[in-house]
Amino acid sequence: MTTKYNVTIGMEIHVELKTKSKMFSSAPNHLGMEKTPNTSIDPVTMAQPGSLPVPNRQAIEFVQKAGLALECEIARKSKFDRKNYFYPDLPKGYQISQYDMPLCEHGKVMIGDKEIGITRIHMEEDTGKSTHPSGMSYSLVDLNRAGVPLMELVTEPDITSGAQARLFCQKLQQIFRYIDIADADMEKGQMRCEVNISLYKNGSDRLSGQKVEIKNLSSFRVVERAIDYEIERQTKALEGNEVIVQETRGWDDVKGKTVSQRKKENAHDYRYFPEPDIPPMTFTDAYVEQLRRTLPELPRQKEERFTAEYNLSAQNCGVITADIDMANYFEQVVSEIMDKKASGEMHADSEKTIKLAANYLVSEVQKHLVKDGQRISETKISAENFAELMAIIADGTINSSAAQIVLEEMFYGEEDDPSRIIEAKNLAQVSDVGALEQQVDEVIASNEQSVVDYKAGKENAIKYLMGQVMKVSGGKANPQMVMEILVKKLAE
Repeated sequence: MTTKYNVTIGMEIHVELKTKSKMFSSAPNHLGMEKTPNTSIDPVTMAQPGSLPVPNRQAIEFVQKAGLALECEIARKSKFDRKNYFYPDLPKGYQISQYDMPLCEHGKVMIGDKEIGITRIHMEEDTGKSTHPSGMSYSLVDLNRAGVPLMELVTEPDITSGAQARLFCQKLQQIFRYIDIADADMEKGQMRCEVNISLYKNGSDRLSGQKVEIKNLSSFRVVERAIDYEIERQTKALEGNEVIVQETRGWDDVKGKTVSQRKKENAHDYRYFPEPDIPPMTFTDAYVEQLRRTLPELPRQKEERFTAEYNLSAQNCGVITADIDMANYFEQVVSEIMDKKASGEMHADSEKTIKLAANYLVSEVQKHLVKDGQRISETKISAENFAELMAIIADGTINSSAAQIVLEEMFYGEEDDPSRIIEAKNLAQVSDVGALEQQVDEVIASNEQSVVDYKAGKENAIKYLMGQVMKVSGGKANPQMVMEILVKKLAE
């Protein structure tokens, strides 16, 4: 749709960190897992008189590792602040957050060739959760989530579409999982996204439009849909000479639209001031460099290495490295394949077998994982058994049709050893030349017209004959050998 308006989008991403305890107390951090309400609490969570907050060192390191992974500047001096507002699930009447001295600033994320700037990453505590029973005149408060370490990331207004925002959020989740600071599962509320979006006329300043906030987007798909809807809504309003109101909107997934929640004409005054119970923090250059050395191989680095080391296609490499568990599983499979080749257990070329493993992971294995709603870390198929199946296929012991049967049995059956499944189901491929020649002769003798057609130049005729041989063999004939024998005999 051609329009005289452009879009400016900035995002705020909240991520719960997977520390063992909460941000300022020793109460356990259950990361949104279903627990009995108000059991993961302590005097600090409840804001009991005399209780004092003690910062979680690991949570602070996690935020700094995120900053390093996102090419941020790590502050050498930082502090916590009180953000004052009243809400029933905030017992203290204020939230410990960061205002003017965040832990990380000025980073970036690359989405293809597009750079998305990171304004800041800071640390705060999560709030509790209020529930409002239907038909009742009261609300309930669960403080299990209160005090959970919450990292907030704020972007520059560099995003220009719903698709770009979705890819950005997915990239963040990937990086956070790679550095093992958060699972960032949006469906479980461990990663929550807010969007600030405005439209401006061509040639005008990109910040000249009226900003609208969309809160609590709960999935990557919803992020994209909500932004696309809001762009269309604001475009129609502006073209109809309507005034865009500064407000907070939510997403109605049933209706597929954003809905107004409250007008936001003025910024709320949170009356920030330095947290008096927590001293300012100082970080040395040596500390930051030591933390940098703890970073693992990041997604872009792993993708480049997989491409160079294993000669994978860009598509396969992208899918495998998208998930840290899948990438680790693949490398375990590669190691097993190399061991089988070195020991003589496998005769096929190792590089071709590794590519075969990548193809199966991206297509067949991924198909079963999506069907079951599983991640690779949850499958019962060990890397050793999967590598054995790849070696069996590469050596020509079974054909691709039989391989599908074996893999499905490994996923859903009681047996996950491919050799035992092949033996139990009698799936071994027939590669005996004499037996195959006998079957080919039988098919040629009973399909004279197809033989005549092939010799008359109709190439498809040989495919029909090939299919008949496979039928006679019960699908167990070695297709490559069958084709070679057919070509030879039809040339006689």
